[in-house]
Amino acid sequence: MSSEDYRGTVPGALLAAAEKWADHDAIIDGATRLTYRQLYDRVAQCAGYFIAAGVRQGDRIAVWSPNSHHWVIAALGALTAGATLVPINTRFTGGEALDILDRTRAAALIVAGPFLGTDRLALLHETAGDLEKTLPSLTTIVRVPIEGPLDPVAGAVTWDEMTAARASSEEIEARGSSVTPDDVCDILFTSGTTGRSKGAMSSHTQSLGVAAAWASIGGVTQQDRYLIVNPFFHSFGYKAGILVCLLTGATICPQPAFDVEQALALVERQRITVLPGAPTIYQMMIEHPKRAAHDLTSLRLAVTGAATVPVTLVERMRSELGFTVVLTAYGLTEAVVATMCRPEDSADTIANTCGRAAAGFEVRVARPDGTDCSPGEQGEVLLRGPNVMLGYLDDTEATRAAVDDDGWLHTGDAGTLTTAGYLKITDRIKDMYVSGGFNVYPAEVEQCLARLKGVAESAVIGVPDKRLGEVGRAYIRVEDGHSLAADDVITHAKQHLANYKVPRQVEFIDALPRNPAGKVLKRDLRTQALQALQEVS
Repeated sequence: MSSEDYRGTVPGALLAAAEKWADHDAIIDGATRLTYRQLYDRVAQCAGYFIAAGVRQGDRIAVWSPNSHHWVIAALGALTAGATLVPINTRFTGGEALDILDRTRAAALIVAGPFLGTDRLALLHETAGDLEKTLPSLTTIVRVPIEGPLDPVAGAVTWDEMTAARASSEEIEARGSSVTPDDVCDILFTSGTTGRSKGAMSSHTQSLGVAAAWASIGGVTQQDRYLIVNPFFHSFGYKAGILVCLLTGATICPQPAFDVEQALALVERQRITVLPGAPTIYQMMIEHPKRAAHDLTSLRLAVTGAATVPVTLVERMRSELGFTVVLTAYGLTEAVVATMCRPEDSADTIANTCGRAAAGFEVRVARPDGTDCSPGEQGEVLLRGPNVMLGYLDDTEATRAAVDDDGWLHTGDAGTLTTAGYLKITDRIKDMYVSGGFNVYPAEVEQCLARLKGVAESAVIGVPDKRLGEVGRAYIRVEDGHSLAADDVITHAKQHLANYKVPRQVEFIDALPRNPAGKVLKRDLRTQALQALQEVS
């Protein structure tokens, strides 16, 4: 059987890579080194295990683990078995992960063993109580040895034990070839302004489409070695990372958690050429005292976004880190790659815009009445194209609110377009802010704080931070008869939220500013916060 039998699907892309670049390095992860043919064999073995374990076509398989070769094999194995991939944010608490597993009715879970002091499976058990009763669909759990050998856990198998039973090669091929381009490939969860996460569904052809566009603009080839520091659970690490390499023959070099000194060493040791990420990582690399001791001359391509990118940073990335191509881009989980700068764009254009339409997208900026804004006029950013999500999982109402009858995705972001079609994001209509490259939705944080005894009401905004771009600042009105300290609020948030969502600043306030309709005026809070920061500086 050849890759022609899998045309337009992720299993097909993997098989084509194994045929075209059989002996070329696919993954270099510490002591683990796999060629594309070896990767294909490992993925087939993994898919065979899932099939033998009872995973059916269309079932959901979740992966809750940091970047590693295990994640790549598990994700591709799930897709080859005809299942839908559900990546879970490694920063999620047990309750947040349990919610995702429950709503997707996941049949299998690949979960990291203890990593950076956290045992995620233990968190699930603590949160669920009786995990078997709470998640009746979850019949298969595989633990990944990120930090060494694992002790046995009832109801779960280790990564090495997973190879003990598998379906026949004929069954694996039959399952992989039955996947169609229009099948749901993955469900990536993103929070909305209501505070409830939504699962954006994409087909195989859509996930491959955005990866192909990203790779083409970046000029990624078999000669590239791609250090993927962006989390695999995010579309930036998964679709603009793993799938880009699969389509081009580039080598995947994963980093489980970004460490600037380790990253510098990896660039030198593995001759890394491609290193995308949030602006923060480049700033950290530039400022690291040991940067000059490392040979970074292999670096070629950087793609960034998610926050304001100063022109001086673009210039320093070129002059001090040695990147020949620096690009900025704009996308969101529901569309992934919508606009990108091009290699020939100026540093000023790259820093001050998100580029122009990519991946077959149309981009509009519209007024509230739906009419198009003039060049330079601010309005809501709307996107239409072949890679707009299929919809939100089990949420037709939210899908209709996001994608109108003409196929335009309403992003909730405010921006402007130049006459040449370059997009600039100017504000966040939905109050979302970006902390360390991760989107934070205040409504979700506010709902968490509302569960803390003594909190009458709260409002959360993003405020500037030199290291993370923005961090959360919580304004809280305390209920009469109660007393709270900032540490109480932060401790409560840490127990229920991923760490990037936890407010770093807390201010107690007698009353929240509101408009005549009773809506909290967050712009007033932002103005107040910025004035306070200016006074301190």
